Amino acid sequence: DIAGQGKANPLATILSAALMLRYSLGLPEEADAVERAVDRALSESYRTPDIGVGGDKVISTVDMGSIVSNLVAQA
Repeated sequence: DIAGQGKANPLATILSAALMLRYSLGLPEEADAVERAVDRALSESYRTPDIGVGGDKVISTVDMGSIVSNLVAQA
């Protein structure tokens, strides 16, 4: 019911990719970078509409993916 509206939270999928990096591909440092990026995005109060509350920076699904991706690139 929220398909295509930019409201879905991509963090579970992103963290699943980190698990794949760690356990299937043997890339623990890369997995750590992804996990740190997700932690940082959340610590900076970025949230998708499904979990956002007062004071949070509510952003779209695509924007959350972009923020996490940019934070990984900075690591």
